[in-house]
Amino acid sequence: MFTIDKKAKNFTMALMAIGLIALIFGFVSNPHGAWPALLFNTYFYIGIAVFGVFFVALQYVAEAGWSIVLKRVPEAIMAALPVFSLIMLFIMVASIMHWNHIYHWLHEGIMTVGHKDYDAIIAGKEAYLNASFFIIRTIIYLLGWNYFAKKLRALSVLEDKEGGTAIHFRGVSTSAWFMVFFAVTSAMASWDWIMSIDTHWFSTIFGWYIFAEWCAIGFTTVLLFTLYLKRKGHLQDVNENHIHDLGKWIFAFSLVWTYIWFSQFMLIWYANIPEEVTYFTARLEVENYKFLFWFSMIINFIAPIILLMSRDAKRNNGRLIFVGCIILLGHWLNSYLLVTPGTLGTHGHIGFTEVGIGLGFGGLLIYLVLNALTKEPLETKNHPFLDESKHLHT
Repeated sequence: MFTIDKKAKNFTMALMAIGLIALIFGFVSNPHGAWPALLFNTYFYIGIAVFGVFFVALQYVAEAGWSIVLKRVPEAIMAALPVFSLIMLFIMVASIMHWNHIYHWLHEGIMTVGHKDYDAIIAGKEAYLNASFFIIRTIIYLLGWNYFAKKLRALSVLEDKEGGTAIHFRGVSTSAWFMVFFAVTSAMASWDWIMSIDTHWFSTIFGWYIFAEWCAIGFTTVLLFTLYLKRKGHLQDVNENHIHDLGKWIFAFSLVWTYIWFSQFMLIWYANIPEEVTYFTARLEVENYKFLFWFSMIINFIAPIILLMSRDAKRNNGRLIFVGCIILLGHWLNSYLLVTPGTLGTHGHIGFTEVGIGLGFGGLLIYLVLNALTKEPLETKNHPFLDESKHLHT
């Protein structure tokens, strides 16, 4: 059984303490800026958590055997989902209660004809963008994701104890339903939580863009926890071929994210239609964002391309850890750019509040994952593809 050592526990507690201090500091000194910081950090970490569910479900529906020996890692990552779901729900409730001003379309009178703040374009979206439907959708997303996470975890534990293919096929069925649900809700969540901040703007590939980001940071997180457990002497059946496969997924989704990023940017920028290009001018014509806009894209693309292209690179643990940290930083910066320009305009900046909350949530994620790893043995049992996974490429 895995146990959390004192050093790891102290490290996570220190990070969470920094996060709490940053949160208090932000809401005392500048609450208008603290809310966007809380939102983009929650978006980043809830993406990692829900990816754990997606990873497990994907292995079931694909009848994949390679990942079974490291199955406990994404299952542990799922354990962070309820906590970050509650934080996201709190932010959304706070928005419709007007405790913050993240979503412009929630402002009073903006959809009322004759009101001084009336906006005809936003009013045209009222059937979808209204407070009641907005919070109902958020609750459905979060409840659904958490339900499937709990169900898949329970089936995994039951399979270890009882064995047999019947439980496995229940997992396949549950995962198939999750995939359908996730395909719709992940896209809609990206529209609601992120894209609706810039209410006049829209992109038809935004849902895919967010999905690719969640996959990039999700696979990276699975890899980093797997390497940590290997270093601690656990997951003995995980070999260099499993690590190599995780490295390939990180490399692949880094390219997918870059492709979608470029497609979205290039087509809109080249067409130069005012109501579309305004999204990018807000990020390219403000000094606070211009450097980060290009920097986040470059490191999320160039670092994997240069450092993970070769086969040997994907089997070098030190390099994988280094690139993984770069990818997480790059996508954290991209998460900041998704939220801040549309909420704070020219006043946005990365300071103690933004970084501190990010570190605090990072400590919270690590603690929740490590705690979940202590609940069940790390070695899976009785899975139909376990032997295949143990002898991957051998």
